[in-house]
Amino acid sequence: MALQALQSSGVAFRKILSHFPEELSLAFAYGSGVYRQVGPSSDQKVSLAPGQAPRRESASSHENAMLDFVFTVDDPVAWHSKNLKKNWNHYSFLKVLGPKIITTVQNNYGAGVYYNPLIMCDGRLIKYGVISTSILIEDLLNWNNLYIAGRLQKPVKIIAMNENVALRSALDKNLKSAVTTAFLMLPESFSEEDLFIEIAGLSYSGDFRMVVGEDKTKVLNIVKPNIAHFRELYGSILQENPQVVYKIQQGRLEIDKSPEGQFTQLMTLPKTLQQQINHVMDPPGKNRDVEETLLQVAHDPDCGEVVRRGLSAIVRPSSMKQSTKGIFTAVFLRLTLSEPSKGETVFKEERFLCSSSKPWLHGDAHVL
Repeated sequence: MALQALQSSGVAFRKILSHFPEELSLAFAYGSGVYRQVGPSSDQKVSLAPGQAPRRESASSHENAMLDFVFTVDDPVAWHSKNLKKNWNHYSFLKVLGPKIITTVQNNYGAGVYYNPLIMCDGRLIKYGVISTSILIEDLLNWNNLYIAGRLQKPVKIIAMNENVALRSALDKNLKSAVTTAFLMLPESFSEEDLFIEIAGLSYSGDFRMVVGEDKTKVLNIVKPNIAHFRELYGSILQENPQVVYKIQQGRLEIDKSPEGQFTQLMTLPKTLQQQINHVMDPPGKNRDVEETLLQVAHDPDCGEVVRRGLSAIVRPSSMKQSTKGIFTAVFLRLTLSEPSKGETVFKEERFLCSSSKPWLHGDAHVL
Protein backbone atom coordinates (compact mmCIF):
# COMPACT_ATOMS: atom_id res chain seq x y z
CA MET A 1 0.00 0.00 0.00
CA ALA A 2 1.30 3.43 -0.94
CA LEU A 3 0.57 4.88 2.49
CA GLN A 4 3.17 2.63 4.09
CA ALA A 5 5.86 4.99 2.81
CA LEU A 6 4.55 7.71 5.09
CA GLN A 7 4.43 5.84 8.38
CA SER A 8 6.31 7.65 11.11
CA SER A 9 8.12 6.21 14.11
CA GLY A 10 8.59 9.70 15.57
CA VAL A 11 8.77 9.54 19.33
CA ALA A 12 7.48 13.13 19.64
CA PHE A 13 4.24 12.27 17.83
CA ARG A 14 3.69 9.12 19.90
CA LYS A 15 4.26 11.05 23.12
CA ILE A 16 1.55 13.52 22.13
CA LEU A 17 -0.74 10.63 21.22
CA SER A 18 -0.28 9.14 24.71
CA HIS A 19 -2.30 12.03 26.18
CA PHE A 20 -5.46 10.82 24.42
CA PRO A 21 -7.71 7.73 24.63
CA GLU A 22 -6.14 4.81 22.81
CA GLU A 23 -9.11 3.57 20.77
CA LEU A 24 -7.99 4.92 17.38
CA SER A 25 -8.39 3.23 14.00
CA LEU A 26 -6.12 5.87 12.42
CA ALA A 27 -4.11 8.83 13.68
CA PHE A 28 -2.06 11.11 11.46
CA ALA A 29 -0.30 14.47 11.59
CA TYR A 30 -0.22 16.90 8.70
CA GLY A 31 0.52 20.49 7.69
CA SER A 32 3.47 22.84 7.91
CA GLY A 33 4.41 21.61 11.37
CA VAL A 34 5.13 18.17 9.87
CA TYR A 35 6.38 18.90 6.34
CA ARG A 36 8.26 22.03 5.36
CA GLN A 37 6.58 24.53 3.09
CA VAL A 38 8.10 27.34 1.07
CA GLY A 39 6.97 30.91 1.63
CA PRO A 40 7.11 33.22 4.63
CA SER A 41 6.06 31.83 7.97
CA SER A 42 2.61 32.58 9.28
CA ASP A 43 3.91 35.29 11.59
CA GLN A 44 6.09 36.98 9.01
CA LYS A 45 4.13 37.83 5.86
CA VAL A 46 6.03 39.61 3.14
CA SER A 47 5.10 40.83 -0.34
CA LEU A 48 7.01 39.35 -3.28
CA ALA A 49 8.22 41.31 -6.28
CA PRO A 50 7.02 40.06 -9.69
CA GLY A 51 8.95 36.93 -10.59
CA GLN A 52 10.47 36.59 -7.13
CA ALA A 53 10.43 33.02 -5.77
CA PRO A 54 8.89 32.39 -2.33
CA ARG A 55 11.36 31.81 0.49
CA ARG A 56 11.83 28.45 2.13
CA GLU A 57 10.44 28.33 5.62
CA SER A 58 13.17 28.66 8.27
CA ALA A 59 14.01 25.70 10.49
CA SER A 60 12.88 27.57 13.61
CA SER A 61 9.49 28.51 12.17
CA HIS A 62 8.98 24.91 11.02
CA GLU A 63 9.80 23.55 14.47
CA ASN A 64 7.52 26.08 16.17
CA ALA A 65 4.59 25.69 13.77
CA MET A 66 1.37 24.26 15.14
CA LEU A 67 1.01 20.50 14.74
CA ASP A 68 -2.26 19.35 13.16
CA PHE A 69 -3.67 15.91 13.96
CA VAL A 70 -6.70 13.87 12.92
CA PHE A 71 -7.92 10.99 15.11
CA THR A 72 -10.25 8.43 13.52
CA VAL A 73 -12.42 6.51 16.00
CA ASP A 74 -14.93 3.67 15.67
CA ASP A 75 -17.16 4.93 18.52
CA PRO A 76 -17.05 8.76 18.79
CA VAL A 77 -19.40 8.90 21.82
CA ALA A 78 -17.20 6.54 23.86
CA TRP A 79 -14.01 8.27 22.70
CA HIS A 80 -15.24 11.79 23.55
CA SER A 81 -16.50 10.51 26.91
CA LYS A 82 -13.00 9.29 27.80
CA ASN A 83 -11.31 12.37 26.36
CA LEU A 84 -13.57 14.69 28.37
CA LYS A 85 -12.35 12.96 31.52
CA LYS A 86 -8.70 13.29 30.48
CA ASN A 87 -8.80 16.66 28.69
CA TRP A 88 -11.92 18.54 29.79
CA ASN A 89 -10.48 21.97 29.01
CA HIS A 90 -9.75 21.10 25.38
CA TYR A 91 -13.44 21.52 24.56
CA SER A 92 -15.56 24.59 24.02
CA PHE A 93 -18.92 25.19 25.68
CA LEU A 94 -20.26 21.97 24.11
CA LYS A 95 -18.47 19.96 26.82
CA VAL A 96 -21.25 20.78 29.28
CA LEU A 97 -23.74 19.10 26.94
CA GLY A 98 -21.84 15.82 26.99
CA PRO A 99 -20.27 13.40 24.50
CA LYS A 100 -23.52 12.53 22.67
CA ILE A 101 -24.16 16.16 21.68
CA ILE A 102 -20.49 16.64 20.73
CA THR A 103 -20.76 13.58 18.48
CA THR A 104 -24.01 14.81 16.95
CA VAL A 105 -22.36 18.12 16.08
CA GLN A 106 -19.30 16.25 14.79
CA ASN A 107 -21.23 13.90 12.52
CA ASN A 108 -24.11 16.02 11.28
CA TYR A 109 -22.66 19.48 10.69
CA GLY A 110 -19.82 20.54 8.40
CA ALA A 111 -17.52 17.84 7.06
CA GLY A 112 -18.01 15.23 9.80
CA VAL A 113 -15.00 16.26 11.89
CA TYR A 114 -14.81 17.99 15.30
CA TYR A 115 -11.71 20.11 16.00
CA ASN A 116 -10.17 21.19 19.29
CA PRO A 117 -7.58 23.92 18.54
CA LEU A 118 -4.94 25.80 20.53
CA ILE A 119 -3.85 22.96 22.82
CA MET A 120 -0.39 22.92 24.45
CA CYS A 121 0.88 19.34 24.55
CA ASP A 122 4.45 18.31 25.42
CA GLY A 123 5.65 21.82 24.70
CA ARG A 124 4.03 22.04 21.25
CA LEU A 125 0.93 23.88 20.14
CA ILE A 126 -1.46 21.42 18.52
CA LYS A 127 -4.90 21.18 16.94
CA TYR A 128 -6.72 17.88 16.63
CA GLY A 129 -9.80 16.75 14.78
CA VAL A 130 -11.94 13.71 15.53
CA ILE A 131 -13.87 11.83 12.85
CA SER A 132 -15.74 8.53 12.91
CA THR A 133 -14.20 5.64 10.97
CA SER A 134 -17.39 5.01 8.99
CA ILE A 135 -17.71 8.65 7.88
CA LEU A 136 -14.05 8.78 6.88
CA ILE A 137 -14.36 5.61 4.81
CA GLU A 138 -17.40 7.07 3.02
CA ASP A 139 -15.49 10.28 2.28
CA LEU A 140 -12.44 8.39 1.03
CA LEU A 141 -14.52 6.26 -1.33
CA ASN A 142 -17.17 8.71 -2.52
CA TRP A 143 -15.75 12.19 -1.78
CA ASN A 144 -18.89 13.32 0.03
CA ASN A 145 -16.98 16.27 1.50
CA LEU A 146 -13.40 15.84 0.25
CA TYR A 147 -12.27 17.35 3.55
CA ILE A 148 -10.28 14.76 5.48
CA ALA A 149 -10.04 12.71 2.27
CA GLY A 150 -8.37 15.77 0.74
CA ARG A 151 -5.88 15.97 3.60
CA LEU A 152 -4.96 12.35 2.93
CA GLN A 153 -4.19 13.07 -0.74
CA LYS A 154 -1.14 15.02 0.44
CA PRO A 155 1.82 13.65 2.43
CA VAL A 156 0.94 12.98 6.07
CA LYS A 157 2.64 11.23 8.97
CA ILE A 158 0.77 8.07 9.93
CA ILE A 159 1.22 7.67 13.69
CA ALA A 160 -1.19 4.82 14.38
CA MET A 161 -3.32 2.57 12.16
CA ASN A 162 -5.13 -0.63 13.10
CA GLU A 163 -5.90 -3.64 10.92
CA ASN A 164 -9.22 -2.32 9.58
CA VAL A 165 -9.18 -3.77 6.04
CA ALA A 166 -12.03 -1.54 4.80
CA LEU A 167 -10.22 1.59 5.99
CA ARG A 168 -6.90 0.57 4.42
CA SER A 169 -8.63 -0.21 1.12
CA ALA A 170 -10.45 3.13 1.18
CA LEU A 171 -7.21 5.02 1.85
CA ASP A 172 -5.66 3.40 -1.24
CA LYS A 173 -8.76 4.05 -3.37
CA ASN A 174 -8.68 7.74 -2.38
CA LEU A 175 -5.14 8.09 -3.75
CA LYS A 176 -6.04 6.35 -7.01
CA SER A 177 -9.10 8.59 -7.40
CA ALA A 178 -6.91 11.67 -6.88
CA VAL A 179 -4.59 10.55 -9.68
CA THR A 180 -7.46 9.84 -12.08
CA THR A 181 -9.14 13.18 -11.36
CA ALA A 182 -5.88 15.07 -11.88
CA PHE A 183 -5.31 13.25 -15.20
CA LEU A 184 -8.62 14.59 -16.50
CA MET A 185 -7.50 18.17 -15.81
CA LEU A 186 -4.00 17.85 -17.30
CA PRO A 187 -2.74 17.84 -20.92
CA GLU A 188 -1.43 14.75 -22.70
CA SER A 189 2.15 15.29 -21.45
CA PHE A 190 3.21 16.89 -18.16
CA SER A 191 5.77 16.79 -15.36
CA GLU A 192 5.58 15.10 -11.96
CA GLU A 193 5.38 18.54 -10.39
CA ASP A 194 2.40 19.45 -12.58
CA LEU A 195 0.62 16.29 -11.45
CA PHE A 196 1.35 16.79 -7.75
CA ILE A 197 0.23 20.44 -7.88
CA GLU A 198 -3.03 19.34 -9.47
CA ILE A 199 -3.53 16.62 -6.85
CA ALA A 200 -2.68 18.93 -3.93
CA GLY A 201 -5.19 21.47 -5.26
CA LEU A 202 -8.15 19.08 -5.54
CA SER A 203 -9.44 19.72 -2.03
CA TYR A 204 -9.01 23.49 -2.45
CA SER A 205 -11.19 23.71 -5.59
CA GLY A 206 -13.94 26.16 -4.69
CA ASP A 207 -12.73 26.52 -1.07
CA PHE A 208 -13.80 30.02 -0.04
CA ARG A 209 -10.75 30.24 2.25
CA MET A 210 -8.56 30.41 -0.86
CA VAL A 211 -10.39 33.63 -1.74
CA VAL A 212 -10.61 35.04 1.79
CA GLY A 213 -7.59 34.65 4.04
CA GLU A 214 -5.43 31.88 2.62
CA ASP A 215 -2.16 32.46 0.77
CA LYS A 216 -2.96 32.20 -2.96
CA THR A 217 0.27 30.23 -3.52
CA LYS A 218 -0.59 27.71 -0.79
CA VAL A 219 -0.75 24.69 -3.11
CA LEU A 220 2.57 25.52 -4.77
CA ASN A 221 4.16 26.05 -1.35
CA ILE A 222 2.97 22.61 -0.24
CA VAL A 223 4.31 20.78 -3.30
CA LYS A 224 7.63 22.49 -4.07
CA PRO A 225 9.67 21.27 -1.07
CA ASN A 226 7.88 17.91 -0.86
CA ILE A 227 8.21 16.41 -4.34
CA ALA A 228 10.02 13.37 -2.91
CA HIS A 229 7.20 12.76 -0.41
CA PHE A 230 4.56 13.01 -3.14
CA ARG A 231 6.61 10.60 -5.25
CA GLU A 232 6.68 8.12 -2.35
CA LEU A 233 2.94 8.42 -1.95
CA TYR A 234 1.98 8.05 -5.62
CA GLY A 235 4.94 6.31 -7.30
CA SER A 236 3.60 2.75 -7.22
CA ILE A 237 0.11 3.86 -8.30
CA LEU A 238 1.55 5.64 -11.33
CA GLN A 239 3.77 2.69 -12.27
CA GLU A 240 0.82 0.28 -12.11
CA ASN A 241 -1.67 2.50 -13.97
CA PRO A 242 -2.21 1.14 -17.52
CA GLN A 243 -3.31 4.54 -18.85
CA VAL A 244 -0.06 6.39 -18.15
CA VAL A 245 3.51 6.21 -19.42
CA TYR A 246 5.62 7.16 -16.38
CA LYS A 247 9.17 8.21 -17.32
CA ILE A 248 10.64 8.15 -13.84
CA GLN A 249 14.16 9.29 -14.75
CA GLN A 250 12.87 12.34 -16.65
CA GLY A 251 10.10 12.99 -14.14
CA ARG A 252 7.52 13.15 -16.95
CA LEU A 253 4.24 11.43 -17.72
CA GLU A 254 2.06 10.85 -20.77
CA ILE A 255 -1.61 9.88 -20.60
CA ASP A 256 -4.40 8.80 -22.95
CA LYS A 257 -6.51 11.88 -23.76
CA SER A 258 -8.75 10.18 -26.32
CA PRO A 259 -12.52 10.28 -25.62
CA GLU A 260 -12.37 6.55 -24.91
CA GLY A 261 -9.55 7.03 -22.43
CA GLN A 262 -11.28 9.92 -20.70
CA PHE A 263 -14.56 8.01 -20.50
CA THR A 264 -12.77 5.14 -18.77
CA GLN A 265 -11.31 7.61 -16.26
CA LEU A 266 -14.64 9.39 -15.70
CA MET A 267 -16.38 6.08 -14.99
CA THR A 268 -13.93 5.32 -12.15
CA LEU A 269 -14.35 8.69 -10.38
CA PRO A 270 -15.87 8.77 -6.87
CA LYS A 271 -19.67 8.63 -6.89
CA THR A 272 -20.30 12.12 -5.51
CA LEU A 273 -18.01 13.71 -8.09
CA GLN A 274 -19.80 11.84 -10.89
CA GLN A 275 -23.13 13.09 -9.55
CA GLN A 276 -21.90 16.68 -9.38
CA ILE A 277 -20.58 16.50 -12.96
CA ASN A 278 -23.99 15.19 -14.00
CA HIS A 279 -25.64 18.11 -12.21
CA VAL A 280 -23.31 20.60 -13.95
CA MET A 281 -24.03 19.18 -17.41
CA ASP A 282 -27.65 18.01 -17.16
CA PRO A 283 -30.15 20.60 -18.46
CA PRO A 284 -33.21 21.18 -16.24
CA GLY A 285 -35.91 18.59 -16.86
CA LYS A 286 -33.76 16.26 -18.98
CA ASN A 287 -32.80 13.87 -16.14
CA ARG A 288 -30.16 11.91 -18.02
CA ASP A 289 -28.39 9.11 -16.23
CA VAL A 290 -24.83 9.65 -15.06
CA GLU A 291 -23.20 7.34 -17.60
CA GLU A 292 -24.81 9.21 -20.51
CA THR A 293 -23.55 12.51 -19.13
CA LEU A 294 -20.02 11.20 -18.58
CA LEU A 295 -19.89 9.94 -22.17
CA GLN A 296 -20.75 13.46 -23.34
CA VAL A 297 -18.10 14.99 -21.06
CA ALA A 298 -15.47 12.56 -22.38
CA HIS A 299 -15.93 14.06 -25.87
CA ASP A 300 -16.03 17.66 -24.58
CA PRO A 301 -12.86 19.75 -25.24
CA ASP A 302 -13.52 21.37 -21.85
CA CYS A 303 -13.66 18.04 -20.01
CA GLY A 304 -11.10 19.18 -17.43
CA GLU A 305 -13.02 22.35 -16.64
CA VAL A 306 -16.25 20.39 -16.16
CA VAL A 307 -14.47 18.09 -13.69
CA ARG A 308 -13.10 21.15 -11.87
CA ARG A 309 -16.60 22.59 -11.56
CA GLY A 310 -17.81 19.29 -10.14
CA LEU A 311 -15.03 19.40 -7.53
CA SER A 312 -15.94 22.96 -6.58
CA ALA A 313 -19.54 21.90 -6.03
CA ILE A 314 -18.29 19.41 -3.41
CA VAL A 315 -15.61 21.49 -1.71
CA ARG A 316 -17.29 24.91 -1.49
CA PRO A 317 -20.25 23.97 0.75
CA SER A 318 -18.28 21.55 2.93
CA SER A 319 -15.49 24.05 3.57
CA MET A 320 -17.97 26.82 4.43
CA LYS A 321 -19.99 24.59 6.77
CA GLN A 322 -16.88 23.22 8.49
CA SER A 323 -15.45 26.72 9.00
CA THR A 324 -18.77 27.93 10.39
CA LYS A 325 -18.89 24.95 12.76
CA GLY A 326 -15.36 25.82 13.87
CA ILE A 327 -16.55 29.22 15.06
CA PHE A 328 -19.19 27.68 17.30
CA THR A 329 -17.14 24.75 18.58
CA ALA A 330 -13.83 26.50 19.13
CA VAL A 331 -14.07 30.27 19.35
CA PHE A 332 -16.89 30.82 21.86
CA LEU A 333 -15.64 30.63 25.44
CA ARG A 334 -12.04 30.46 24.13
CA LEU A 335 -11.84 34.24 24.11
CA THR A 336 -11.71 36.15 27.37
CA LEU A 337 -12.48 39.82 27.30
CA SER A 338 -9.72 42.00 28.75
CA GLU A 339 -9.66 45.65 29.61
CA PRO A 340 -10.30 47.76 26.46
CA SER A 341 -7.71 50.36 25.62
CA LYS A 342 -8.37 53.55 23.65
CA GLY A 343 -11.77 52.41 22.49
CA GLU A 344 -10.52 49.06 21.15
CA THR A 345 -12.05 45.72 22.05
CA VAL A 346 -9.21 43.39 22.95
CA PHE A 347 -9.44 39.65 23.44
CA LYS A 348 -6.85 37.28 24.83
CA GLU A 349 -6.39 33.86 23.32
CA GLU A 350 -6.56 30.83 25.59
CA ARG A 351 -4.45 27.77 24.87
CA PHE A 352 -5.17 24.63 26.85
CA LEU A 353 -2.81 22.06 28.27
CA CYS A 354 -3.10 18.34 27.59
CA SER A 355 -4.41 16.36 30.56
CA SER A 356 -4.63 19.48 32.69
CA SER A 357 -7.43 21.14 34.61
CA LYS A 358 -6.11 24.66 34.12
CA PRO A 359 -5.71 26.58 30.87
CA TRP A 360 -2.41 28.17 29.93
CA LEU A 361 -3.03 31.75 28.95
CA HIS A 362 -0.97 32.97 26.03
CA GLY A 363 0.09 36.56 26.64
CA ASP A 364 -0.29 37.97 23.13
CA ALA A 365 -3.43 40.06 22.72
CA HIS A 366 -5.34 40.26 19.44
CA VAL A 367 -7.10 43.48 18.46
CA LEU A 368 -10.44 42.82 16.76
